[in-house]
Amino acid sequence: MDEVELKVLEPKKKVGLIVVITGHGKGKTTSALGIALRAAGYGMKVCIIGFMKGDMYSGEIDGIKKLAPNVELHLTGKGFCGIKGDSYTHKEHRDNAQDALKLAKEKMFSGNYDIVILDEINNALKLKLIDLSQVLDLIDNKPLLLHLILTGRHAHPEVIKRAHTVTEVKEIKHAYRQGIEPQKGIDY
Repeated sequence: MDEVELKVLEPKKKVGLIVVITGHGKGKTTSALGIALRAAGYGMKVCIIGFMKGDMYSGEIDGIKKLAPNVELHLTGKGFCGIKGDSYTHKEHRDNAQDALKLAKEKMFSGNYDIVILDEINNALKLKLIDLSQVLDLIDNKPLLLHLILTGRHAHPEVIKRAHTVTEVKEIKHAYRQGIEPQKGIDY
């Protein structure tokens, strides 16, 4: 196949976007990972911080390693709070989420990243593992050109209000509801 030269578009004005990916459908994290993949293609630096996941293997862990050094992943969570046999106390989950918040600030203000993805931060907020004022502080004080992506169900109205782009992922049908177990490479 002949190689074709493709045009690369450049915005007239660069803006650090706030993007929220929320809703009850499957694909919020996957969508954010798609952004990371696209950014890596441009040589951009991406940091992903997982607020809830972290106690179970998922293919994206090793997939992201293949995008290094452009994309890095920090799984700070102890799993989903209050579900699926969770053995941690709310305080342990909250302490963990507070550590993730500190890491997010450190990475955001380091000047080393073009994009910071805060995976499942909306859930962490809904479960009171972090406070609304903490999330709004991140949003309101982010570096001017940094893109900030916030994922997870239950995005708070104040977070949505501050975002430039909000996508709601809606479940229409899910294999799990048909008794089909999660499948490797698709669900995890």
